[in-house]
Amino acid sequence: MHITGGLGSLETKFARFDGELALKDGAEISGYASLFGAADQGGDAVQKGAYGASLARLAKAGGGVKMLWQHDPTQPIGVWDEVREDAKGLFVKGRLLLDVARAREAHVLVQAGAIDGLSIGYRTVRSEKAAKGGRLLHEIELWEVSLVTFPMLPEARVQADVPDAEADLARTLAETFREARALLA
Repeated sequence: MHITGGLGSLETKFARFDGELALKDGAEISGYASLFGAADQGGDAVQKGAYGASLARLAKAGGGVKMLWQHDPTQPIGVWDEVREDAKGLFVKGRLLLDVARAREAHVLVQAGAIDGLSIGYRTVRSEKAAKGGRLLHEIELWEVSLVTFPMLPEARVQADVPDAEADLARTLAETFREARALLA
């Protein structure tokens, strides 16, 4: 097992949006920035639970994962309102801040399909060599998730409709109201 000490250097991983890009209300975006067990083009595979400690430290400190444009720390373009691990990978949901010029440009590019990638910026805390080359990443210090042109992990996709309890409740309520209106009509 390989353990990286000190600050280390920033690493990045990319994930494609492809045809499943989700922009809601003109500026909200959601999807998977990383998929567990999927080897990227460099041979690295993030393991389930790799983000847990980092996300807990950020939450305890009152911080958050930054939303950047093309990994450029001078170009924040929005905020990630939700960053969490689930059984599939690292799910992110956030808003492009359309008062920011670069965010307006990103919004247009995403809508047109010209930008179709997500990418993570991180530092490896704990890893081991993978059998087929690359690394198994067991613990990652997550710094940012960027919108990017060229993704490193083609299998990770943004989901247009990511099921969650709040969305399920909203759908159920909407259907109940439709049925009630039909009965009253």
